[in-house]
Amino acid sequence: MANVLVVDDEESIRELLEILLRRHGHRVRLAVDAFDAVAKLSQEPAELVLSDLRLNNGTGMDVLHHVQKHHPQTQVIMMTAFATTENAVDAMKAGAYDYVIKPFNPDELMVLCQRALERSALESDNQKLRTTLDARTGQHRLIGSSSAMRDVFALIGKVAPTKTTVLITGQSGTGKELVSRAIHNRGPRAQEPFVPINCGAITETLIESELFGHTKGAFTGAHADKPGLFERAGQGTVFLDEIGELPLAMQVKLLRVLQERSVRRVGGAEDLDVQCRVIAATNRDLEEEVQKGNFREDLYFRLNIIELRLPSLKERREDIPMLVDAFVAKFTEEQGRDLLRMTDATMARLVNYEWPGNVRQLENVIERGVTLAGDAFDLDALPAHIAQVSADDAPPVAEVPLPSTPTELNVPDDGLDLEAVLEQIERRLLTQALEHTGGKKKKAAELLQLSFRSFRYRLAKLGIE
Repeated sequence: MANVLVVDDEESIRELLEILLRRHGHRVRLAVDAFDAVAKLSQEPAELVLSDLRLNNGTGMDVLHHVQKHHPQTQVIMMTAFATTENAVDAMKAGAYDYVIKPFNPDELMVLCQRALERSALESDNQKLRTTLDARTGQHRLIGSSSAMRDVFALIGKVAPTKTTVLITGQSGTGKELVSRAIHNRGPRAQEPFVPINCGAITETLIESELFGHTKGAFTGAHADKPGLFERAGQGTVFLDEIGELPLAMQVKLLRVLQERSVRRVGGAEDLDVQCRVIAATNRDLEEEVQKGNFREDLYFRLNIIELRLPSLKERREDIPMLVDAFVAKFTEEQGRDLLRMTDATMARLVNYEWPGNVRQLENVIERGVTLAGDAFDLDALPAHIAQVSADDAPPVAEVPLPSTPTELNVPDDGLDLEAVLEQIERRLLTQALEHTGGKKKKAAELLQLSFRSFRYRLAKLGIE
């Protein structure tokens, strides 16, 4: 049985498809236009979407674009009249599975739906396999559904199949090595070595030997030939973490390697071909370092072919509940504990904390909390400086008079604080939804056409218990 969404502004078509699909054992939901479809998909994804190209409100292409961006494993079949067949072909080029022409043969349509569902299941299985392989190799998954992280995932998907050098920037603790491994694992080099090095963790006298290798007798203690990281990587990937810490003398030598695609061991006379991909990362502003004379401009341009900037955790607060759930599950399993319940007050504090150490700090805090928590993960399990809420960092409650209907909304002559107004409206609607459902969060989320996770995040953001 599959979850299928039918999108059509003709009631007769919706009813016909509902009967056909239910007869084949599928669960069917109906939408009258593109906006209705997006709302229903936000509540619950579908394995298959059947959408008319022409709708009274929005188009089938709007539905397709939403599905591709937010639900990439979902298959879309377009329905069209003969006159718009060309547009249906364009939809296939844009990623639709197939199209059917109205009036359609019900049996042929069901066969097409079955094939699309098999494709959806295959892609889902492939994703599970990739996740399992990541777990077996000790890799953490990149977690997030915010717009900032969706942009990161999209760029990873574009650069992973290429050989292009990538520069990953962002604050410490945002997951730069995770991103570099994701680029490596999702590309054609996935079966080749991934060789990381922290350029700031190795002394200046040793880093040349680590990167490029050395020959026997090249210096005191060099008792045998040793290949460097570029050799050991072969056709894989070298990840140069904290590239901004690299000494200027080594920057010159690294630039030569990137330009000439060859490396020479310390004490050696032979140039060796470099076939690996290079990914670099830094938490410094390299443009500023270039201006200060601490980083070579030519090396910066050579590394910065594609820049992938990672957002700080406070820039994607809506991902915090998802990260918290993942870390709680991870550490309770490691410690052999039952899954802990996270109290609303604790989640609200976690969402509203500034997180100077980003995801790494959040993970450490959750590990500590799981270790110290009793039957529930409450504020007592958090470090004191995080658990304590001051008036300065508590979510502000706007004191703004609100109209009873949207048509009464007007900008006063002296202006207004838009963010405060929107927050108060959101607070009012969330509270009313909870009152309507007697405090049942899942039902309240459905009333507002939100996913439960999104509803929970909004409650935490506003400190609503």
